[in-house]
Amino acid sequence: MKIHEINVGQKVKLHTKKGDFECRILESSRSDILLVKLNSGYNIGIREEDILDLKIIKEKEIEEKKKEIKSKKDLPNIAMVITGGTISSKLDSKTGAVKWLTKPEELLKFYPEILEIANVSKIEVPFMKASEDMDSKDWEIISEVVAKFVNDSKIDGVIVTHGTDFLHYTASALAFSLGNLGKPVVLTYSQRSSDRASSDARLNLICSAKMAISDVAEVMLVGHGTNNDDYCLAIPATKARKMHTSRRDTFRPINSRAIAKIYSNKVEMIGTYNPRDNKKKVELKNDFSNKVALVKFYPGQDSDILDYYFSKGYKGIVVEVSGLGHVAVGDKNSWITKIKKIIKSGVVVCATPQTLYGKLNPFVYSNGREFEKTGAIFLEDMLPETAFVKLSWVLADTKMKKNVKENMLRNFAREISEKLGEDEFLN
Repeated sequence: MKIHEINVGQKVKLHTKKGDFECRILESSRSDILLVKLNSGYNIGIREEDILDLKIIKEKEIEEKKKEIKSKKDLPNIAMVITGGTISSKLDSKTGAVKWLTKPEELLKFYPEILEIANVSKIEVPFMKASEDMDSKDWEIISEVVAKFVNDSKIDGVIVTHGTDFLHYTASALAFSLGNLGKPVVLTYSQRSSDRASSDARLNLICSAKMAISDVAEVMLVGHGTNNDDYCLAIPATKARKMHTSRRDTFRPINSRAIAKIYSNKVEMIGTYNPRDNKKKVELKNDFSNKVALVKFYPGQDSDILDYYFSKGYKGIVVEVSGLGHVAVGDKNSWITKIKKIIKSGVVVCATPQTLYGKLNPFVYSNGREFEKTGAIFLEDMLPETAFVKLSWVLADTKMKKNVKENMLRNFAREISEKLGEDEFLN
């Protein structure tokens, strides 16, 4: 059989000079090369001359139309908000890349186990975007949809599916937006598309469903706790950060304990949390300023970068500083004069640790003391991304921005740790 006679998307069993394996045919730009996707998820090219035999594997056609999702009276009800990302994608057999699921019900088709935990009584897709394409307007849209579901007396909890790259930004945005929260709001993800055998979406969604019906009235991020399918962690939204480009346990709690470990057969509570109160109604406050910047200080950096943001009308800048709270103060590259100038002109400057772990203390070294005298706000152990979202949120509120320092140092959603334990480092 000649390789050009095989249809793209077909599943085949190949007998080659290098061994036998099953794979799916992809679109190839060369007539003498068979491009395939292995069951492991990797794409490889095989020369026609190396193929000894080929057998087409017959597959049942997948029903694409919406299937009726039957509810069970004895199960709690949850809602799902699907926004995009790898968890909402599947293989494109022509390109070997992934593309969006055409209908949200496809996600449940891949993972029917969720329906044994809870009824997915409502599904909404406000948009489908990769997380790098999102901005604060998207946070506002997601929070409105989530608030609507949380305030529905028939819904016990909400799951939000999202891309990994900037998931911790959205998680923080929801944590600040959803005041007086009385039910669980869970954000989850996958590093590998839902139709792959090695996808992490299965365990993440099952664990998310368990936390969505739990007693935890928090915005939290749920995902793999190890690179294997051992358990998931429920992490406070403002203390979660993506720490690896591809590992399934990419999200880790920073300066905080996880709320829970979720296994296939149990949920183990290991941290503190606000208890469920179904009578509460969410007080939605979801305005964000788009005139806030996040700047990483590095050796030799010209302070003129601050002039750029000032000239563009930015109202707030979060600086990822070194050590316990330092920027350059020497004559050559000093940031002190420029920071004083923009603060005096009304720009709010906040400092966060670029080390991620640990708490700022500008009073240990003279450079830190000089920086502190500029009027910059030192945000203790707050994560840079969380601080960026929070400053955007505070500056968008007429009342809160009148006392910016007080509100940036006020704990709204566990963003500042009262005490740091030794076991919270690289846990």
